Amino acid sequence: MTRRESNVPLRLLAERPAPTLAALLGWPLLVLAAVRGHPLLFAVALVATYLADERLGREPSRLDRLLRSTRFPLTVRFVLRQLLLLLLLVRLPVETRVLTVAVATLAAFYVLQVPQSVLLSLVRRSRRLPMASRNIDLSALRLRPAPSRLLTSRAFEKSMHLDLCATAGLLATAHTGDPRHAYLGCAATLGLCLLYAALLARLALRVRGAPGRGRVLAHLDAWLREYQPTVVLYFSGTRGSAYQVNMWLRTMATVDGRPLVVLRERHILDALEPTALPVVCLPAATDVMNRDFSSVRVALYPANVGPNIHLLRLPRVRHVFIGHGDSDKVASVNPYAKVYDEVWTAGRAGRDRWSSAGVGVRDSAIVEVGRPQLDAVRRGGGDTVKATNGAPFTVLYAPTWEGWTTEPGNTSLIESGEAIVRLLLSLEAPVRVLYKPHPYTGIRAPEARAAHRAIVAMLEEANAERAATVPGFALAAGDDAALRESARADLARVEKELAALDPRPRRGVDDAERSRDALLTPAEAAQRDELRRSRDELFWRSREPWRHQHITARGPHLYSCFNACDLLVSDISSVVSDFVASEKPYAITDVEGVGEREFRRRYTAASAAFILSRDAHELNAVVRGVRSPEDDPLTEERRRLRHYLLGPDTPSASARFNTALQALSPAPPPGTSEGPPSPGPEPTSVPTL
Repeated sequence: MTRRESNVPLRLLAERPAPTLAALLGWPLLVLAAVRGHPLLFAVALVATYLADERLGREPSRLDRLLRSTRFPLTVRFVLRQLLLLLLLVRLPVETRVLTVAVATLAAFYVLQVPQSVLLSLVRRSRRLPMASRNIDLSALRLRPAPSRLLTSRAFEKSMHLDLCATAGLLATAHTGDPRHAYLGCAATLGLCLLYAALLARLALRVRGAPGRGRVLAHLDAWLREYQPTVVLYFSGTRGSAYQVNMWLRTMATVDGRPLVVLRERHILDALEPTALPVVCLPAATDVMNRDFSSVRVALYPANVGPNIHLLRLPRVRHVFIGHGDSDKVASVNPYAKVYDEVWTAGRAGRDRWSSAGVGVRDSAIVEVGRPQLDAVRRGGGDTVKATNGAPFTVLYAPTWEGWTTEPGNTSLIESGEAIVRLLLSLEAPVRVLYKPHPYTGIRAPEARAAHRAIVAMLEEANAERAATVPGFALAAGDDAALRESARADLARVEKELAALDPRPRRGVDDAERSRDALLTPAEAAQRDELRRSRDELFWRSREPWRHQHITARGPHLYSCFNACDLLVSDISSVVSDFVASEKPYAITDVEGVGEREFRRRYTAASAAFILSRDAHELNAVVRGVRSPEDDPLTEERRRLRHYLLGPDTPSASARFNTALQALSPAPPPGTSEGPPSPGPEPTSVPTL
């Protein structure tokens, strides 16, 4: 047995200790009790297995996946429990009539599962629209509220657990010898099964008038003809990738023309930030390809994914790759980009990156548009280091994730993360550490998850040690408890206003009801953005200035963290490229170990960075040096790099973005229809790269 295999039980126990222990002990005892004819032991083991199944059904777990992969899923577990119950009855002096009733009841129990499943399928199918949307009027479809989750949520588990009455009655008869318990329990199980089927039938009749697939898509087509979208933001991605499209929503809200967001996965729609933009989610490829997008002139793509082809097939649309960050990662020069008419980058660095990559993207297809999102990043320049609410020198550690491949250098988290944080926590002059991991951290590599957990634990331990020195440390850091309490009250007020402005859908709401009700006006969206900015600022003012922070997805935005820190430690990623806008000092870890000279040659963003080795021993000197701006040798290089990476300050990035958009989608001549422009003649030659 390998070490990995031998650790399986320990990993299962560590993840879900109670249900795992109940399952591991309950099932062997259940078999033993049935074979030995011991009703009390059988009852105890039965309860343990029921409780284990109930807990496992709440959310996915390793144990649940293991049971399904070993052909022991929930259905088999119910059948086995009932067969073992019959075996127990056979082993005991139970009347033949009771045994006959038990067999007949369990047979009828499974027969009644058929109409229940059919009715439930009808109900769910009537609520499953071929599309979901935000800010599109669906009132003509007359969509009703979602049916009660009491009947439809985890319906299979609920219907299967109706055997509890029969099981309890049969066990009582086995223990006491009185057959009335068995008859009463079996009658209750059959009665509940019939009642559940009747309730589902009533619900199926109520939803019978729901709009069908054809009617829903016809309504969408009518809306498209009326709205006439000119610019589409098109996105498809895995769970956790919604940030890639979210970063473009505010920019899309300011573009000239009529924007539309097209998504392909419902989980992306669920994770989409509230926006006043019209949004449509079309999971089926045929539904995308059969929609009338003839008014669309430009399609923008934040990610290189296979489903892009379903819109790329439109010949009269100009297709533009805008990405979701500008960095020196290998993924930033994907050869897939050859399919687009243009590739937009932030500055000259992006153009040079594509040129040196030699992947077939023509220089004439590159357009420098800046990074409109970076307007929120305040420039630090060479001024005295910024302190937030009297906080000590603040270091932001924002590593990227481990990537889909095992190439070295994807992230510093695995090789150097703990060393970086440990060194920062041990500095003689105190610093505050902000740790903001990438949303994908640990999605592929368990080593990344382990390093992440270790860093969080280190910060918690360091905070406990600092708290023990309060008020001495707090006074030295300029702590003001009264102001902090006031900020906490303001933060609670802002969060309450946000909740009122953007109320979460009630429990049990489905895609159809949410699509019907999700109508956010531009004024409400602007108010919400302002409240979110206030919330980020109040977050910092409401925290003890000396306390280290683990910034989660519910915490301040990355750019707010930029504004709160004095030094960034990160990897080759768009985080560094965006941070350059602040002109503050930053350090990058050479995880590959190629050496400083080669590292700077390979990566543009490294030219103005302090380079750290794997053990990050240089970090002490870096922090000591950049505390005094006059001792910072890279100040001027950061200013130069800012212009090279992000383009000029004027015109603004938003203006350049709109200019590039208008260049691709000129207004039609007077008297012509609002159709898409011709893509123009094909080039007669392609320059050799």
